[in-house]
Amino acid sequence: MDPWPKHPLIYEINTCVWLRELSGGGGRRVTLVDVPAAIWDGIAALGFDAVWLMGVWERSPAGTRVALANAGLVADFGRALPDHTEEDVVGSAYCVRRYAAAEDLGGPAGLAKARRELARRGLRLLLDFVPNHVAPDHPWVDERPDCFVLGSEDDLQRDPASFLRAGGHVIACGRDPYFPAWPDVLQLDAFAPALRRAATDTLLDIASQCDGVRCDMAMLLMNEVFARTWGGRVGPPPATDYWPEVIGAVRREHPEFRFIAEAYWDLEWPLQQQGFDYCYDKKLYDRLEKGGAESVRLHLLADMAYQERLVRFIENHDEPRAAAAFGPEQARAAALTFATLPGARLFHEGQLEGRRVRLPVFLNRRPAEAADVQLAGFYRTLLATIASPAFRDGSWRLLERSGWPDNPTFESVVAWSWEGGDDRFVVVVNLGPARADARVRLPWPDLAGHQVRLDDRLSGDSYERDGGELLDPGLYVVLEGWGFHLLAVGE
Repeated sequence: MDPWPKHPLIYEINTCVWLRELSGGGGRRVTLVDVPAAIWDGIAALGFDAVWLMGVWERSPAGTRVALANAGLVADFGRALPDHTEEDVVGSAYCVRRYAAAEDLGGPAGLAKARRELARRGLRLLLDFVPNHVAPDHPWVDERPDCFVLGSEDDLQRDPASFLRAGGHVIACGRDPYFPAWPDVLQLDAFAPALRRAATDTLLDIASQCDGVRCDMAMLLMNEVFARTWGGRVGPPPATDYWPEVIGAVRREHPEFRFIAEAYWDLEWPLQQQGFDYCYDKKLYDRLEKGGAESVRLHLLADMAYQERLVRFIENHDEPRAAAAFGPEQARAAALTFATLPGARLFHEGQLEGRRVRLPVFLNRRPAEAADVQLAGFYRTLLATIASPAFRDGSWRLLERSGWPDNPTFESVVAWSWEGGDDRFVVVVNLGPARADARVRLPWPDLAGHQVRLDDRLSGDSYERDGGELLDPGLYVVLEGWGFHLLAVGE
């Protein structure tokens, strides 16, 4: 295949739910072995560069039993799927029993075929890696107890919500430092040499099956974070951090393999320095949802070496559905924003059709929802436009916008440009609910002395403007609340 683009598009699919729906109501279950070619063709036609098949690994029966006994989790299942039964609860995709593709999803042969089908269409395959914890019935519990954070009988008696008995040992439940323990998983010891060797071997095996991994809660394995959470039980940090050691070993054998970090707590830049190709940009999500235009603009002033290695999104399996979190107009403005920024862009299966229910990763069925036909059309036009090489491998620039002393509404406007090959684009977004007027200065001096055609790829409107005016004082825009332009610039 061609090299990874600089700014790839990634499509996340909840694999077990997706396959169940492909199976329909008949008795024959579709697995990764027999996904119809037309389905793969449809995904490829949307212009994605990689597909993340979330939740393909073998899930834990022991973890499922724990989940079904947890009243809080069961209540969450009921909110998402009021008519759920125990048969719909297949265990968390992040309570991994073995890093082998689940047989009911097609097993290793099905996963290999899915990878081949994607590769035939120029798409890469991403899978999950859960570095912080494993299921209570993972083989390491019996074979490698030196990989875990161990407790005592007193710990189990004093705090049964944070410790489990497994494999003849008392083992801490997985957790992060800010929340109670997760009841269905066991905590790995990031400082243990045995764990680092085992994790490297696991990742080398995974790297033979796909083109990259999304690493769950990656910051939990950093020395400073792990010491804050578990230092009293595991001793001082080793001289090297977990991720440089593990990523370095995998890269020596698979140099094109990509590592994506689920990351929070302002640790994105340190994780990039430790070897991650991309890290989640939760800050952008939060600012688009509640922060306002100026907070977004300030975020986009960050160094390009940092921005180009962020994963932009407005939903994924951990976040509320964008159609529910944002109003209809705001959702489109947020979608245009994240999809046209530098870095990787993550789309979630169902996002394009406007699904509103966030499904817990324990369930293999979701409620029926009517597709939003207009939103789907918007996304298809947007994806067709950002298929341009300018958005994949081109140059991005934040643009200056200005207003008038008696009209500060321009402060709700954020704008940027893309340039690559023969293509130039300007994106202008009003990230506020009220009308805004602004001037946006275009960055191309060669426009002076020419009449310039601006084609809005989303609305279909076209405009003729004087090139000198576009440079100074700038393109005049009037945008209603949450309004936007995606302009192709030509002569």
